[in-house]
Amino acid sequence: MDIHEYQAKELLKKFGVNVPRGGIAYSPEQAVYRAQELSGDKCVVKAQIHSGARGKAGGVRVCSSDDEISDAAGWMLGRKLVTHQTGPQGKLVNRLYIEEATDIAQELYLGFVMDRTEERVVVVASAQGGMEIEEISANEPDSIIRSVVDPAVGMQAFQAREIAFSLGLDAALIPQAVKAIIGCYRAMDELDATMVEVNPMVVTGSGEIVALDAKLSFDENALFRRPEISELRDKSQEDPRETYANDRGLNYIGLEGKIGCIVNGAGLAMATLDMIKMAGGEPANFLDVGGGASPERVLMSFKAVLNDPNVEAILVNIFAGINRCDWIAEGVVRAVQELDLKMPLVVRLSGTNVEEGQKILNESGLSITTANTLAEAAEKVVAQWKTAEAKEMETA
Repeated sequence: MDIHEYQAKELLKKFGVNVPRGGIAYSPEQAVYRAQELSGDKCVVKAQIHSGARGKAGGVRVCSSDDEISDAAGWMLGRKLVTHQTGPQGKLVNRLYIEEATDIAQELYLGFVMDRTEERVVVVASAQGGMEIEEISANEPDSIIRSVVDPAVGMQAFQAREIAFSLGLDAALIPQAVKAIIGCYRAMDELDATMVEVNPMVVTGSGEIVALDAKLSFDENALFRRPEISELRDKSQEDPRETYANDRGLNYIGLEGKIGCIVNGAGLAMATLDMIKMAGGEPANFLDVGGGASPERVLMSFKAVLNDPNVEAILVNIFAGINRCDWIAEGVVRAVQELDLKMPLVVRLSGTNVEEGQKILNESGLSITTANTLAEAAEKVVAQWKTAEAKEMETA
């Protein structure tokens, strides 16, 4: 789960990280009022969306007057900002962060991520801040500093000092840098975050170290014990297909294809996506229905898949161990009947109670194509989808 910049800064501030003063605004008038509260000659109007590269899309503007603030806020609010991270659909701006302008003397990069190979939190830092870590890696690979944190003891002061010195900071700034680095690590550790990124972390002209931008992502599996983090969720920034499915306990990731997938098990789901592509189709989603799926859960899975208007065919691929094929079949029949499904549907069942499941499908009298293997199922659903698409084009 991601949160907005202003929310991330409020959290980091509680852990001793220095952040600029600012306030949230939902209208041009409120944006002007917030700027007046901050005083100063300049302020920065920042669109709050779950994406980086906002500045390149016009979502970050430095303003020197009330008119400039009002114009910038009016342009951003209600607009969908398109960045390379949002995709062509963009993300809607429904709130702004009005922040005091900062006198920047130096920009740094500071990130904390989970390294699956190390099975540790890894600090990634660079003296070349203000751009994405991929750009830094490509343009200034020698500037990247990596430091692995031992989970048994956490981030230690000596380790934070090593990072700070490696960034080439003046000795007088080291205590501030150590405080910021340890504060970011504590936020990641104590809030069950999966990533903390401060980009840029800046040195100001007056000799302060400030988190000028911040991004935090959280482990959704730990949100049950972090209600204060759950409340920060902004569903308007999420893919509505994924929001619908995730709110119902389904593991769903939206893709760009035409063939919807309902599968049990992440590994089998990924294999199913590959087989569809090998057969000449494009999957519309990744959906893991989970173990012990009831007919009701299968029905919810169909609804989640059909929330995508691009879906033109559906493949159900179940290898039942914990699951039962008869439950899946009951759910499939119920979904076809209740949702009045007209598009091509291919079902492949294997494992526990497969004979009972096949019998339910065969005796349903519904237009359901069955398959014995994954390869056969993928070929059939792609073939049926292409046939249906060709007929639609002829009709049009």
